Amino acid sequence: MSGLLSGKTVTIVPTATMLGMTYGLETRRRRSKCCEGYGSLVVFGPVGGLCSNQGGLSMANTGSIVSPQALERTQEWRAQFAGAAPFRHVIIDDFLSPAFAEALLRQFPDFEKGNYIGDDGRPGGKSTLDRIRGLGDAYRDLDEVIQTRQFLDVIGTITGIDGLLYDPFYLGGGTHENRHGQGLKAHIDFNYHPSERWHRRLNLIVYLNHEWDDAWGGMFDLYRDPYADPSPAVRVAPLFNRCVIFETNEHSWHGFDAICLPEEKRSMSRKSIALYFYSADRPSAETAGRHTTHYVNGQLPSHLQAGHTLTETDVSVMKQLVAQRDAQLRELYRENSSLLQAQDKGLAGHLLYLLKRLYVRYRR
Repeated sequence: MSGLLSGKTVTIVPTATMLGMTYGLETRRRRSKCCEGYGSLVVFGPVGGLCSNQGGLSMANTGSIVSPQALERTQEWRAQFAGAAPFRHVIIDDFLSPAFAEALLRQFPDFEKGNYIGDDGRPGGKSTLDRIRGLGDAYRDLDEVIQTRQFLDVIGTITGIDGLLYDPFYLGGGTHENRHGQGLKAHIDFNYHPSERWHRRLNLIVYLNHEWDDAWGGMFDLYRDPYADPSPAVRVAPLFNRCVIFETNEHSWHGFDAICLPEEKRSMSRKSIALYFYSADRPSAETAGRHTTHYVNGQLPSHLQAGHTLTETDVSVMKQLVAQRDAQLRELYRENSSLLQAQDKGLAGHLLYLLKRLYVRYRR
């Protein structure tokens, strides 16, 4: 069954037939103009067909920003996700409707608008912004889609994870932009929401780069064990409208290698949108104690063996690895010092001091 909305083709599909990724149209009149140019919309009505309201779409009807072709292959994505290695993931090209993906790219924030200050307090090559609703209509639509039960259930169908929760705070998520020279060390993510008692379950990343060459680095890397393996098991180019969905657990090691753009391409950057999803509980076999993000420095390249003659590139790589190790040691020292200093402050610090004195004297 078809109709017209703002001059665009609208297909009515019962929700029992296909789970939908949706955002309100009828309840938010302001969006009729912003939806123009998104292309064909898939509208999901109640079971049994169209719910009418004096001949028009009811408030229960909603329109999709996700490619209908991606929705049609939900069971295929589910099988790929379940069988993927080194941990469960799926790669979906053309995930969003093309026009909507273009709208997200047009409204992507300038680098300086996000948080680009590194842990050392100095400007860095990565900028993130979590308050995405203020970026424009496309980002407001995106935010409203991903918190609907329909969207969460579709992602749950693909991944086999029920009861997924949307993070209204976008902690660690939102828009991510990385410039020449920037990389992301292999890591597993923090496993509990910082302010809620939710288990972190999934990352969904959509890339927004029309032009990207594998030789430029910035490849999304999935590792079996970065402590043992110098190279990733899977590499994914961050191409436009490509979506990667992967589980987050104690062995979902991921990152990307340093971006190395040609001189004439240095004005470009690696752009993506990162969405994180949670659940109220998870299987006990997958549950671990609360921890922060766990980074691992890169291993020596496999070709560095006895008898090998070092090249200039080899020396540069080794210097970089030593610098990463030293930076990690400095950060650990800074964190340890901060914890000790915090313990010494206030009434609790004084009580702890007295208990330590008693303990030392008791041991004597």
